[in-house]
Amino acid sequence: MTGGTLQTEFEFTLPQGYVDDEGTLHKEGRMRLATAADEIKPLQNPRVQSNSSYLTIVLLSRVVTELGDLETIDASVIEELFVTDLEYLQALYERINNQGINAVETACPECGEPFEINAENGSHVTTDGAAGGMESAGVDTGPVSTGGDLGGVGAAESPGFEAADMRTTGAESPESEESDPGNPAE
Repeated sequence: MTGGTLQTEFEFTLPQGYVDDEGTLHKEGRMRLATAADEIKPLQNPRVQSNSSYLTIVLLSRVVTELGDLETIDASVIEELFVTDLEYLQALYERINNQGINAVETACPECGEPFEINAENGSHVTTDGAAGGMESAGVDTGPVSTGGDLGGVGAAESPGFEAADMRTTGAESPESEESDPGNPAE
């Protein structure tokens, strides 16, 4: 076991933002790592049982812990998100729960060498080759553009990431949807 700490919450900025009943825009938020219960309990929800697409809504409502000044984030808030924001949260969920870090793989435009960058700030993430995982061993703060291949929400999913500009979208494939994974380096 290493002496590092486990990051359990991740900040995000929605591409569009949630507009509440008073017209206030909420873009900044936090998402926590999902637990087994977060993926199992929604399956007991009658709305999920009658419409499997609703699983995404219920699951995200459990793991999004903050969104702007809202006191409560429930399924009704997630239902009212713009599609680009919902897709952004799905991609974030996959990155942090499947990889343990909000990082995406991209490639050097000059040599084609693949590497990983922090999706929140664009910094280069170095990995511990011996462990073979995405444990951060160091950071180079140079900004880089990124993109990702989006799949369905759930830790059982295995996302594949490809080099792309973060602000572009691509054609949809049968297995995945691409969108604006947002939050370029600021």
